[in-house]
Amino acid sequence: MKRYLYFIITLGFLILWSSCRKDFEFSPSTGSLQFSKDTVYLDTVFTNIGSSTYNLKVYNKSDDDISIPTVQLALGETSNYRLSVDGIAGKSFNNIEVLAKDSLFIFVESTIDINNFPNPEGTYLYTDQIEFDTGSNLQKVELVTLVQDAVFIYPDRDNTTKVVETLTLDVGGELVETELQGRELLLTELAFTSAKPYVIYGFATVPNGETLTIEAGSRLHFHENSGIIVSNGASINVNGAYSNDRDLLENEVVFEGDRLEPDFSEVPGQWGTIWLLDGSINNTINYATIKNSTIGILSDGNPNEANDKLSITNTQVYNSSSFGLLGRNTSITGENVVINNSGLSSFAGTLGGKYNFTHSTIVNYWNNGFRQFPAVLLNNFVIDENNVATIADLTEANFNNCIIYGNDNPEILLDEIEDASVVFNFKFTNCLIRFDDNNNNFTGANYDFNDILKYEGNIFNEDPNFKDVEVNELIIGDDSAANEKGLATFAAQVPFDILNVNRTSSPDLGAYQHITFPEDE
Repeated sequence: MKRYLYFIITLGFLILWSSCRKDFEFSPSTGSLQFSKDTVYLDTVFTNIGSSTYNLKVYNKSDDDISIPTVQLALGETSNYRLSVDGIAGKSFNNIEVLAKDSLFIFVESTIDINNFPNPEGTYLYTDQIEFDTGSNLQKVELVTLVQDAVFIYPDRDNTTKVVETLTLDVGGELVETELQGRELLLTELAFTSAKPYVIYGFATVPNGETLTIEAGSRLHFHENSGIIVSNGASINVNGAYSNDRDLLENEVVFEGDRLEPDFSEVPGQWGTIWLLDGSINNTINYATIKNSTIGILSDGNPNEANDKLSITNTQVYNSSSFGLLGRNTSITGENVVINNSGLSSFAGTLGGKYNFTHSTIVNYWNNGFRQFPAVLLNNFVIDENNVATIADLTEANFNNCIIYGNDNPEILLDEIEDASVVFNFKFTNCLIRFDDNNNNFTGANYDFNDILKYEGNIFNEDPNFKDVEVNELIIGDDSAANEKGLATFAAQVPFDILNVNRTSSPDLGAYQHITFPEDE
């Protein structure tokens, strides 16, 4: 009985207390709202591609519960912005309630067609406002978006079934059906220019016998699971040029994802790869930056071509979620190549092949989790799903005046299946290498650093003194162990570093001549 009486008394008290509350008596706002920002800048978007979602926080710092009579876009229904207020999408809202000392989230998105505006000239600054209330209580928050025009390359779609078509690839003269979405480039699409950026969905394929030429200053942006494929008998020529201002990179060719927001500027794995199929020929890449891919460049086959399958010079490859540069029984020449931040290896020459790198900085400071392989991996085999190994000649793998380093140890792996019928030839000459076998795990002839047929003039485990590996600034400073350690004969082959600095008189190792770092302020 006492429990029952206590329950009745408590219930009556709660009813009386709640009837006295005025929490739900909302008075009109008086123009005293406060905002988390006075302007919402939506990062640059490509025309007709939806933006990310941005938020604005609206504060009611008064002691009263208020109702905002109207929240609306100044351009009304014609606006290219979209709002979400209290989970409801729209462009105009009435009687939005905000409790005392509370706040409200407004989410903003946009999709804008640059062709709807006169004379955009490649970019257009689109603006609108979010208006809160009207008359003397009117408050505004600006909305600003830069819209960029682009050339879009989409895969073909069947007009009847609406299914996106997949690629049949010419691989070494054999047609192979794949599940990759994409299409062959038309003859009119084989010259990329710097006039507009390119946005590619799926894999854009260079047809047999054709060459894709990419001029200096071009910008290529790839959607998820997209890239470039160079098929049998085809070529790609990337003709970037030196930029006086390396921060602007105005003359380089840049390959990256299609998300332009700053939060995505250094995120690995946003797109696929540049894939040089078995049978593609005479591929050249000069002054390019390739970033945020799954594999920066994948080169297959043709290890014994008179002209190497790929010549890559003055090029940076960053933030690859697996390999920066992966060769599979192929032939690659690299000069002034810089590779960093790869989920597996920065450079891997697998299933043998022929590789020659001079004055290159091949390092790996991956910090997004555990990585299985070192900065440089060489092997002469591949193992299929039945655990059967295929072995091939590593005809040569020469690294001259290079820096091979990283945040793991060791940073080279020479993984050979010994077979009297194949060769496994490599040599590191005048390189700075991280290799400290503390646990004596690496034995055998391949790791005999006294064998001058394999190792000559190298420096081990001394500080390369990079400027800032976390942001891929791999120029070396005054205290680098690489300074003036280069062999002049190799410097004569590559007389200028990646910044166009002459290195012939006192060559440093790697792709950069050293500088004096500015003192921290």
